[in-house]
Amino acid sequence: MSAVLLRPDQAERYRRHLTLPEIGLDGQQKLLGAHILLIGVGGLGCPVAQYLAAAGVGRLGLVDPDRVDASNLQRQVLYGTADLGRLKVEVARDRIAAMNPDVRVDVFDTKLTSENALELLRGWDILIDGSDNFPTRYLTNDACVLLEKPNVHGSVYRFEGQATVFDARRGPCYRCLFPEPPPPGQMPSCAEAGVLGVLPGMIAMIQATEAIKLVTGIGEPLLGRLLQLDALEMSFSEYRLRKDPECPVCGEHPSVTKLIDYEGFCGIDHGAAPAIAQLSASELHAMRLRGEDFVLLDVREPSEAALAYIEGARLLPLGQLEARFGELTAWKERLIVVHCHHGGRSARACALLQEKGFARVSNLRGGIDEWSLSVDAGVPRY
Repeated sequence: MSAVLLRPDQAERYRRHLTLPEIGLDGQQKLLGAHILLIGVGGLGCPVAQYLAAAGVGRLGLVDPDRVDASNLQRQVLYGTADLGRLKVEVARDRIAAMNPDVRVDVFDTKLTSENALELLRGWDILIDGSDNFPTRYLTNDACVLLEKPNVHGSVYRFEGQATVFDARRGPCYRCLFPEPPPPGQMPSCAEAGVLGVLPGMIAMIQATEAIKLVTGIGEPLLGRLLQLDALEMSFSEYRLRKDPECPVCGEHPSVTKLIDYEGFCGIDHGAAPAIAQLSASELHAMRLRGEDFVLLDVREPSEAALAYIEGARLLPLGQLEARFGELTAWKERLIVVHCHHGGRSARACALLQEKGFARVSNLRGGIDEWSLSVDAGVPRY
């Protein structure tokens, strides 16, 4: 069957692709017929969506439950100040429609879960993982393995990023590289650790390139290869990845044959660990006003404390906590309220304190960010 000719306006739009022998008319038709789903429309998903739309990918799916926040604008380049408060997927859909009318955009303003993942992912050719948390990464991976779909993975942290292509039919999956998630609180989120604004765009360009290569069949995809970027050194490193025959999801004898509880798998529910008491910012404020006796322990990094702090808090970074337990013995009978940026690291600190016999420990729910929002707007948000 002969290839269907492009409309005159399409031939003009995609002229630079058509003149590449490796893509040409056949490759552009493949792009126009491709269905690609993006998990997350944040720092990675925004530029991926823009470049795939510009390339003429015929159908894009966007999965993200979040609304645009001011802290997104430093790196999530589909959004502007006027979009604050709007659903990200709706803003992204409108921007893409204005960019290229050839692209159909399906939006899903929902969180990806074990209950909806197989149904959401089933009808797509390629999945692009732009998520920012471990439960979603493991969930996306397992669903892709079960559905036999390629997963174009990217992640960023501070000044470093990495990208690869997982496809269990031809190489390793995410679990082959990371069999177990890190302990809760050990890896701060971008919100806690920060991220160079341009870095997600650099990794996203690699993800978009890999997706185009997979659709058109050109070049060598990053299968079995992890590309790592150090933006401070502006250096790339490549690591070979091997398929793990003992992998629980894509190995020779898989034990994961259906989607599981990924928050539990990543330790977010803390299993049988002792319950950690939670305090809201308003409850802590009321305790202060009543003059109650407690110690407010800040487990963030000094660089974060320099940006914003709660009056009277004592700084002891989480990474130093175990080595400095001796300094805390005088507080063993007092109530210790622990805070970080959003509550993740402080929950880990509370668990460590409980293990060492500190019975009266509470976590400030939402961290200093919630304190800024609910109690003291004079404390800067970051």
